[in-house]
Amino acid sequence: MGNVMDHDEIWAEIDHGKTRLAALLDELTPEQWRTPSLCEAWTVRDVAAHLAIAPTISLRRTVREAVRARGDFDRMIRVTAIERAAARTDAQILADLRDTTGARRLAPSTFVRDPLLDVLVHTQDIARPLGREVTAPADPALEALEWTWRRGFPFWPGRRFRGRRLVATDADWTRGRGVDLVAPAGDLLLMATGRLPVPAG
Repeated sequence: MGNVMDHDEIWAEIDHGKTRLAALLDELTPEQWRTPSLCEAWTVRDVAAHLAIAPTISLRRTVREAVRARGDFDRMIRVTAIERAAARTDAQILADLRDTTGARRLAPSTFVRDPLLDVLVHTQDIARPLGREVTAPADPALEALEWTWRRGFPFWPGRRFRGRRLVATDADWTRGRGVDLVAPAGDLLLMATGRLPVPAG
């Protein structure tokens, strides 16, 4: 099974995801905003700041930040998010995120499924450490999972799942070869992006 959503549906789900996340963030205390997220070395506010930056960053800024990070993609993303968060209040970060809802602008070198992947995974990065349950809708989770598998970079799920055959319980979707790993698409997505450990086969 390949892609199941068209571009308009994907953008609608990106907006829904941002709206859901903004509602969650709006309930947080200052201490919860500073909770460590599932992203290593990122707090909740760092993750939220990152999501608000992506649709607004220019090509020139991207090149400048890539040079500053000496070509290290992970470092570039981490530093820009943390610096942005440090320069904004919690309320400003929340307002920034809401302001990007409805935007149809992609960060340089990204495709429409990248912000869908971002909002789904980063919502879990924030929600799970706070003990909040936010269930990813099945079709968007599957769309993001398929994109992660096909694109490879930066998570390389083919390597992460070597020797395993992924089977989604909530969709007609399988990938890979080996011992079956059976789980909902949303959980497989979190494994593919390194947020959940891959169970031993």
